[in-house]
Formats: sequence, structure tokens, C-alpha cells
Amino acid sequence: MFDALSDRLESAWKKLRGQDKISQSNIQDALREVRRALLEADVNLQVVKDFISQVETKAQGAEVIAGVRPDQQFIKIVHDELVQVMGEENVPLAENVGKTTVILMAGLQGTGKTTATAKLALHLRKQERSCLLVATDIYRPAAIDQLITLGKQIDVPVFELGIEADPVEIARQGVERARTEGINTVIIDTAGRLQIDEDMMAELARIKEIVQPDETLLVVDAMTGQEAANLTRTFHDKIGITGAILTKMDGDSRGGAALSVRQISGAPIKFVGMGEKVEALQPFYPDRMASRILGMGDVLTLVEKAQEEINLADAEQMQEKILSAKFDFTDFLKQMRLLKNMGSLGGIMKMIPGMNKLSDDQLKQGETQLKRCEAMINSMTGKERRDPDLLSSSPSRRRRIASGSGYREADVSKLVADFQKMRSLMQQMGQGGGIPGMFGGGNPLAAGGNRPAAGWRGYPGGAPPAKKKKEKKKKGFGTL
Repeated sequence: MFDALSDRLESAWKKLRGQDKISQSNIQDALREVRRALLEADVNLQVVKDFISQVETKAQGAEVIAGVRPDQQFIKIVHDELVQVMGEENVPLAENVGKTTVILMAGLQGTGKTTATAKLALHLRKQERSCLLVATDIYRPAAIDQLITLGKQIDVPVFELGIEADPVEIARQGVERARTEGINTVIIDTAGRLQIDEDMMAELARIKEIVQPDETLLVVDAMTGQEAANLTRTFHDKIGITGAILTKMDGDSRGGAALSVRQISGAPIKFVGMGEKVEALQPFYPDRMASRILGMGDVLTLVEKAQEEINLADAEQMQEKILSAKFDFTDFLKQMRLLKNMGSLGGIMKMIPGMNKLSDDQLKQGETQLKRCEAMINSMTGKERRDPDLLSSSPSRRRRIASGSGYREADVSKLVADFQKMRSLMQQMGQGGGIPGMFGGGNPLAAGGNRPAAGWRGYPGGAPPAKKKKEKKKKGFGTL
């Protein structure tokens, strides 16, 4: 999402490279690039003006730190100001301790409000908080059915009274049911409209008055850019909101909403939706988002995603297998599926520092390589997966696997050969011998693929070659 903004900001740093210090004269070109980058990302104009003014003041007043280049110092100043603009720290959801917490969801039609309601319920379930969803959208066709379907998917009950009941009464009875049953949190999905109108606001106000929510969250489509901030301010002025959820942050939006909402509306961003899956909701951390914008990755969120999916005992067992060269195709398949559960390959790679320069084309081809590997492994028998040596010595087995997976025998042979090489390297590492030539040869598991880009060498599944030769030398590649 922030690719264009990140590229623009990088050109700003280049304006200061080679300089001895930050000065009034050399900072102007860099500030001009930052201003242009923010405006092109659809950040609110007043936010841009204030941002540039603050950065300029801090940059010119900054003391030169020994060993830190001016461009690095400028990046730090921009990073800190981005964090400031987006709210400084994560604002957690309110919890009415000892009582039922009531969360009211609001927003326009098409913002992903109903899906965000289910995502939020799943997020709370992971925190061991029981939930009840309440369906009050009686206007949009199949809105209630959609919420019921999502509720079944995440194993959360849904309260509804059909499309003939009054939404205010549905909300009241739903909250009453949750309190009676001792449910920790009730989330009310309200009706959206194609645009803000008085009837919509009046209904929301009545529901809010009856249920007295602890949180009123506005669901906003990030792809609307700075209009998202204006919408948040309007809702805040009309009904009073406690926070916002930005959806579709994984799309082609330019990022302006994330930088504008807090400053324009005064309401904090509490969550961001990073995909269509119900698991794709993340708490909003301004410092982590600033790091993503500046192309520095987001290791903390990556670690949290991994912790959700990885069982510690399984991880220790897998480590032992890897270091003793007993890692087999069954284990590799398990790791690929674990990677899928964490999200798209592109989304994961861009959380790793230095990987932000991988193009969408490279990432798509990397996904393709992983699918090739999976298809060939799925065509193996259980015995072949557990004992890769069987395939090394049997051309007939490799031909059968190639036929079953739809690939060539040469592709299967390469997968097996590279897998064996990778196991040998792992064994050397386990014996304290290091990993000689890890980045010098081809990619283990780049089955049937070309020689991968430097940043991908040694990464399971392989990836395509960089489009330009110079990309192989970019800082950060080859450190995975």
C-alpha cells in the first residue's frame, strides 16, 4: 500500500546523501520531496503543511551526532514526526471490567463494516473474551445472513430478530441477552448508507442512547484517502466516536487516510484491516506503521503473527529435525502452510527490513514457486515425503510425481536435488560448521525456476531473478 510513498521518500533521503551536515540550503530539496510524497499519497493538505513545518524546525535544530549521516538523521526526524501525526501510541479497546462491554460499529455502506465486526470478534476471542454479534442492519439485502455466516466461521453466536424488527429494539435485546448470559463483549453491527443522511445519524444516535456503548468505532475505507479523515470528523461531530478502523489497507490505497484521520478528526485509529480473511485485523501501532512507510519493515507485527500460528513444542521439534538433517518434505509442506496462514507472501516479506524493494512481479513469481513446490510434494507418497533419498535413486518415482503434479521430470529432479543440498547445509550449521556458500549457489527449492534475486537465496520456495542487475546489490538483500 505504501510502496509509492516509500519510493518518493527515499528520493528525499538521496538529496542529503554525501552532505556533511543538515543545513538551511540542502534541506529544502529533501523537504520538497517529502511534501510531494505526502500530497501524492492523498494526505490532507493542512496535515502536510503542519508536518513539513515540524520536520523543518526539528531538522535545523538537531544536533549533529557523531557517526550518523545527515540523511540518516533526517529519516529519524521524519519517522518520529510520522508517529506523532498518527497518534504516538496504540489506543487499546475499552473493557468494562466485571460487566459486559458494548461496542457499536458504524460506517458507510461498502466499507467492510460487517466483515470488520466479525474480524474484531475473532481478535477478542484470541484474547479469551467471549463475544456476541448483534445484527441490526435490516436494510441491506442479506446483511444479516452475511453476519450469521461469518459468526459460524469464527464460532461466535449472532443475535438477530429478522428484517421486520426495529434496529433499536434489536440492539437493546441483544445487549440484554449478552448481559443475561454473562458474555464479555457484545458487538453491534449497524446499518450503513451510501452517504451520510439524517435518518442514518438519527438511528445511530437512538441505538447509542439505548445501549450506552463503551466503544463507538467508525469503519472507514482507507482507499478514500483524505476523505476518510473528513468522514471520521463528521461522524465524530454528529454522534461521537471513540476510534476508527481503517479497512482495505492492503489494497491500492495511497496511505493518506492513515496519516490524516487522527489529526483531522481527533479520533485514534484502533485497528487496520490488512486483507479479506477474518484473521486479517491488526491493532494499529503508529510507530510500526511509520516503519512500514519508511520501508523499514515491521518485525514486531511479524513476530506476533508467527506466535499466533506457531506451537512452541512443534518449533523445538522442528529445530531439532533441521539441525540433525532429518527435515523432510512433510515438514517443509507444514512450513509452507504455516506461512500461508500468516498471510500473503508479499505482506510477510514487506515486514522484513530490506525486503521492501521486491517488486510485486517478483513477489507474485515467488508465490508461484511456492505453489509449484507444494504441487510436486502433494504428488509424493507418504513414504517418499519422509525419505527424500528414495526419489534421488528412482527416476520412475520422479516421473510419476511429475505426471501427477503437471510439471516436468527435470523440475522434480531439481526440487529433490536442491532439497538434499539444503539438508546438508542445515546439518553443517547444526555441527557448528556455518553455512558455506549459502548465498553463492542457487536457491534450494527454487524448483524449475531461474536463478533467484540475492535477497531470496536460501529462502524456501525460491523467487524470480531481479529485473535489473543492480537490484542484486541493494542494501538489505541477501540478509534473510
